[in-house]
Amino acid sequence: MSPKMDRRRFMKGSVAASTGAALGFRFEEKALLAQAAEGPGESPAPAQAEKLPTGKIGNLEFTRLICGGNLISGHAHSRDLIYVSSLLRNYFTDDKVIETLKLCENQGIDTMLLRLDQHVLRIVDRFWNQEGGKLKWICQVKPSEQDMTTAIDVCVDNGAVAAYIQGEVGDRFWRSNRVDLIAKATEHIKSKGVAAGIGAHSLGVIQACEKEGLAPDFYMKTLNSKSYWSAGPKERHDSVWEETPEETIEFMKTVKAPWIGFKVLGAGAIQPREGFKYAFENGADFLCVGMFDFQVEEDVQIARETLSGDLQRTRPWCA
Repeated sequence: MSPKMDRRRFMKGSVAASTGAALGFRFEEKALLAQAAEGPGESPAPAQAEKLPTGKIGNLEFTRLICGGNLISGHAHSRDLIYVSSLLRNYFTDDKVIETLKLCENQGIDTMLLRLDQHVLRIVDRFWNQEGGKLKWICQVKPSEQDMTTAIDVCVDNGAVAAYIQGEVGDRFWRSNRVDLIAKATEHIKSKGVAAGIGAHSLGVIQACEKEGLAPDFYMKTLNSKSYWSAGPKERHDSVWEETPEETIEFMKTVKAPWIGFKVLGAGAIQPREGFKYAFENGADFLCVGMFDFQVEEDVQIARETLSGDLQRTRPWCA
């Protein structure tokens, strides 16, 4: 059972389809059609699936597919669409978030990676203490030069088993030549007795941390093939998160710390079967993936098939 939430310490922030027609639909469409055909009423809970393959960070095991938190926090990378984040916040009610986390757990995922804010604290409290959820929480924290410790203390006090410096924060500290701040935050996380990670979009963050010998317990680094059409413009709009995939792959071969890959689907622009295989074969030890409830089963199935297949990894498993 997780500790009780101590929020006071946190600073103020009619569808029908024939069988033949359904064959051409994608998984999400089939799921929606099935729900409509069933009509009102609750379906019996499915049997608990076998846990996904795991790897170790520090002394803890985590499934190699991790439930990400951007969607359930209402943050959509929606290119130039102005309504998508609002749509997500309306779709992912507290009940829907809990339902989605339960689906992840039931399908064999054992870890969630969520940001730190009042909304997440409320969800985690309910999921663990009222709904009996068991997912481990890796927390994304955003330390600042003015306050390097509060967010870290709060997430650990509220049950997180690991914490990492958010990618945009890592990028900003690095661009400002303040790798010392990344080191300070990493050491404070370690002092709390949990696994400490460093997040980055820019490869330069990882290179600088390795050069300085920071030795985090894990890295969070973007990785995808950058092969989707909206990644084409040279300008870095809300569509590009891995600027240099080939360079990332080559450098990470020299890194011994476990690597959680994120943005492996280009925020929904890459098919899971393609994105999962690319990321695992090119060195990621874990994948953090945001999922709608109707995507969970398919994503887990693809992850199982990918991990049990003939992966041609270019980097040894480091977790």
